[in-house]
Amino acid sequence: MIEPDFLLLNDTGLYCAAGDFYIDPQQPVATAVISHAHGDHAARGNTNVYCTAATARIMELRYKRNAAADFFIQPFNSSFNIRGVKITFIPAGHILGSAQVLLEYRNVRYLYTGDYKLQTDNTCEPIEYAEADVLITETTFADPGVQHPDPIAEIQKLNGSMHNVLLGAYSLGKAQRLINLITEYCPSRKVLAHFNILPINNIYEKFGFKPGNYEPYNRKLMKQPGMGYVYIVPPMTFDSYFRAKNVMRAFASGWKQLQRHNDFELLISDHVDWNDILQMISMVKPKEIWTIHGDGQHLKKYFQDQMPIKLLNKC
Repeated sequence: MIEPDFLLLNDTGLYCAAGDFYIDPQQPVATAVISHAHGDHAARGNTNVYCTAATARIMELRYKRNAAADFFIQPFNSSFNIRGVKITFIPAGHILGSAQVLLEYRNVRYLYTGDYKLQTDNTCEPIEYAEADVLITETTFADPGVQHPDPIAEIQKLNGSMHNVLLGAYSLGKAQRLINLITEYCPSRKVLAHFNILPINNIYEKFGFKPGNYEPYNRKLMKQPGMGYVYIVPPMTFDSYFRAKNVMRAFASGWKQLQRHNDFELLISDHVDWNDILQMISMVKPKEIWTIHGDGQHLKKYFQDQMPIKLLNKC
């Protein structure tokens, strides 16, 4: 029987009382199961952290000694146990090392997606599917009006001219994916990477996911107009270059608001859109859906007569 309070969301994070641990806690806890290394899912300062090897390595890079007191590295598709709760990490396809968390307790399967995507991405493990009684899905873009465009068509917008481009992107996951896409589909372009992106690229390469062709940022190169350079920078750097001359500005994201005031849109997202979520549901075949990390109201309305929908976070 599905336990409605098996996972509860509080100010610290998503808590599993049966195993006395948190999934992706927002504050330091004694025992944390972490789906991936983005800062809104992987807090620093936890005592015991269960995650994949890549997630641990990225956390160590970013948080140094505060990454965790102890890491318990778990491979994909190999189960482990925390106080009677059986846990399995399944590739989520979001970034390197990202995992869905399958929890099995009293013959019921609960699948927490973390952040995930179905689109092809050569810089991380592709998503895999598992059936579950309860699907706990992120709902970042869970709106019928949101359908992500083809990322290949989006990146090929860079082929429209040879203007140098200042390209905003998150340093972890998005930057590596962009380098890969540009290398494959914009061969006349040359990628320059911000210094904050370089050590993350090194981790990707060590785990066998080489992003593609790039070189460290060189100020002199970007001052040469019309040479086809694409300088990938994190958001804060992108915002500080609002007066940059002789370059076109773009920000790679699924968020429409991040496309404003730029020279062109680059709608490349690492999250599922509405149709992807529906496909995920068809693959998981849940009896119930619980929503988190976004607004689940559209799913609640869509499935109102078909299955129970519980909004863990009321938006």
